[in-house]
Amino acid sequence: MALDLTTGGKIRPITRWGTPVMHEQTQPVTEFGEELHELVRDMFATMRAAEGVGLAATQVGVGLSVFVYECPNDDDVIERGVVCNPVVELPTGKDRNLDASDEGCLSWPGGYQSVARPDRARCTGQDAEGNDVDLLGTGLLARCYQHETDHLNGTVFGDRLSSRARRKLDEQVAELAYRYPDDWPVSPKAVATPAAAAE
Repeated sequence: MALDLTTGGKIRPITRWGTPVMHEQTQPVTEFGEELHELVRDMFATMRAAEGVGLAATQVGVGLSVFVYECPNDDDVIERGVVCNPVVELPTGKDRNLDASDEGCLSWPGGYQSVARPDRARCTGQDAEGNDVDLLGTGLLARCYQHETDHLNGTVFGDRLSSRARRKLDEQVAELAYRYPDDWPVSPKAVATPAAAAE
């Protein structure tokens, strides 16, 4: 029976863009033991506390090639799991259908910009016990696989934006920065407006 690593973790602070680990290639997972399992449990706890659908190890400051996800596919079925050492394959030619949807990132919270990505993605790698996995993502899940694998290759989605869209994204994040404490989501995000918070 497979281990349930989706519960029992502790919430960690989410690492922000600009921190070196966010912009570097990760190390492959080679040990599938308790240290990895503790990290995965913590990543699930952190992702849920931040109300995300995916989280890469770099987003909790760990330069290891692993991500977790809890995300609907285009049939609105929630898929959840762990992928170590992911490789994403995307459709080509007539099978390639781009979906330009708003995309955000827990490591740059509060900002959203449109990013065109293929609406299907195959993701292969290993689970947290070292077993091979071969996953097909559709809709938002396909976007999640691509976004999280990008993280593990040192790419944030802001790198995929035009300079104009990137400026808009950065402005959105700056406007809402007061809502996200440095250790968020260990400390919850603020709901008050800046004016109310200052009173």
